[in-house]
Amino acid sequence: MDEGYVLVIGSAGIDVKGRALAEELRWGASNLGRVRNSVGGVARNIAENLARLEVDTFLLTAVGDDVEGQRVLHHCEAHGINCASVRMVEGARTGTYLALLKPSGELLVALGDFEVMRFVDSDYLRQHEALLADADMVVIDATLSEEALATLFELAERHHVRVCADPTTPMLASRLCPYIPQLHVVTPNASETAALCGLVGEVHDHESAINAARQLVAMGAYIAVVTMGDKGLAYADGSGGGFIRAVHTNVVDSTGAGDALTGAVIFGLLNEVPLDEAMRLGVTAASLTLQTTETVLPNLSQELLYDQLAI
Repeated sequence: MDEGYVLVIGSAGIDVKGRALAEELRWGASNLGRVRNSVGGVARNIAENLARLEVDTFLLTAVGDDVEGQRVLHHCEAHGINCASVRMVEGARTGTYLALLKPSGELLVALGDFEVMRFVDSDYLRQHEALLADADMVVIDATLSEEALATLFELAERHHVRVCADPTTPMLASRLCPYIPQLHVVTPNASETAALCGLVGEVHDHESAINAARQLVAMGAYIAVVTMGDKGLAYADGSGGGFIRAVHTNVVDSTGAGDALTGAVIFGLLNEVPLDEAMRLGVTAASLTLQTTETVLPNLSQELLYDQLAI
């Protein structure tokens, strides 16, 4: 890409992850496991993946004026994300994602507390309209309120800026429904496709995933990517669609793999690589991230992605 930048807007906070040691959990009792925490948030994770891939990246989010908020900002700045416009809110709590993982590293259940995102409101976005107007692309997650989303898409349309959206969770994905025709890229997982305006049919194999991606394109999205975990991903644009199988991986921790995929796909699109190559970059980034306990792969680089590129 040229000397432009990507503006990422959405959640940033702390991930607390507990990995059970036994297959059978005793509910209502204490279980043995391994617990760790790291900096997270879907939008922030995508931003860090982009920054590690040498994309100039700005972040708009809100954190509390607490120890966790300071940690988030320090970590982001240390890894190349421009946080000059991040909103630190006095008296607010920095967002937290609490995940319980199976011994295999796959997610069992999670809770997200990102109430602080209400401070990423219409006024805050309008204050940074110039930053949005000059961006090569805007990337969002669905933690933005309905008011904030309305303002964001109004500004993006006014300034002809491409928007990429991660639906984040099935419960939040429906917030994006009115804006599918304005999305340059949308990256739901299989469970989120049903929430995107009632897509018909369960996504369970490559054929149904391709159909879901094509349906999103028919609804107006320019590029749709439907991820299916260890099965791979389906994608579509106006010229057709395809499927990329997942790389066989020894899963250590599934947290952040989808965000790595989104970041790498965006990296590919920004550099105008063929669509199938952008998808293979995404699958590769996800596979590498699954093999680490960190939410974002610490040694992620352009060279590593191409050295390990999925076939």
